[in-house]
Amino acid sequence: MKLYLGSDHGGFRLKEAVFAYLSKRGYDVEDVGDKELDPHDDFPEFAAIACVKVIGDEDIDPRAILICTGGQGMAMAANRFRGIRASVIWDEEEAKITRHDNDSNVLCLPARILEKDEDEWKAIIDRWIETPFAGAARYRRRNKQLDELA
Repeated sequence: MKLYLGSDHGGFRLKEAVFAYLSKRGYDVEDVGDKELDPHDDFPEFAAIACVKVIGDEDIDPRAILICTGGQGMAMAANRFRGIRASVIWDEEEAKITRHDNDSNVLCLPARILEKDEDEWKAIIDRWIETPFAGAARYRRRNKQLDELA
């Protein structure tokens, strides 16, 4: 599984920690930026880069993890792309549900909430990565409807 990782200044420190964690665990992870802490950068740029990469990737299940201060801005930007299902997640149970039911392919993390709790963000990421999409007909139908809205 290919993972694309992006953040603005609000999520930069957490992104660096997440990158190290995923790399150490052997995941194929690509940092799409920002590459250095820039208090004037804007989250839509990094959300767009990651989403275009997910959409264009030939891997079986490419995904992205996007991080900003609250997570919501990244999710709003990401969900503008057809084929992207971005979810703001701050606990492990929601990480499971968003994968199982919604086939979320972009995880948006709120740095303000998770940055101080390494065990929590690791648990969220692990659960999100490891949970398969259930593939039920109703879930597929709903995802198709979402793509028709884009």
